[in-house]
Amino acid sequence: MRIRNGTSADAESIAALHTASWRSAYTALMPAAYLAGPLAAEHLAKWQARTADLSPDRCLLPAEQDGELRGFIHVDTAPDGRVHLDNLHARPDHVGTGIGRTLLREGFAWAARHHPGQDIYLEVLAGNTHAIAFYERAGGLRTAERPLRMAAGFTVQEIEYTWPTAEVRGYSDGPPAS
Repeated sequence: MRIRNGTSADAESIAALHTASWRSAYTALMPAAYLAGPLAAEHLAKWQARTADLSPDRCLLPAEQDGELRGFIHVDTAPDGRVHLDNLHARPDHVGTGIGRTLLREGFAWAARHHPGQDIYLEVLAGNTHAIAFYERAGGLRTAERPLRMAAGFTVQEIEYTWPTAEVRGYSDGPPAS
């Protein structure tokens, strides 16, 4: 598997994978009309904007194998100074193959090098039990739970997971052995 820095040329493939991931993981958590309808266009617009402005405070790492996008991670900084793991997705037919774990380690290593001393956090939908189990196995600590109002007009519950600075620091010279 090859992991590289993302570019604006990746917007379309990342948006498609992001949409496929949501459609697979969120069928019981979001309205079917939203998942089948405007979601793909929203993701494409989001990733076109994000990849057009890949500043040093943000990291986009696509993972490819055999010329095909298998997953990606996007990390940025939050207004409160913490590092925000904004997206981590594997193609639905590749979930459970180690891509997520590899990308998480790469994202942590990037954060440890570029934002030393900062916690990393993410939000996950409360009903996404597969992702919750993955983040808990990876050492994430549940630090908050709150409703999330989606732009499409519905509300879902999200859980925040945090990895403290001390744990993230271990990735600055590469990930620790598993």
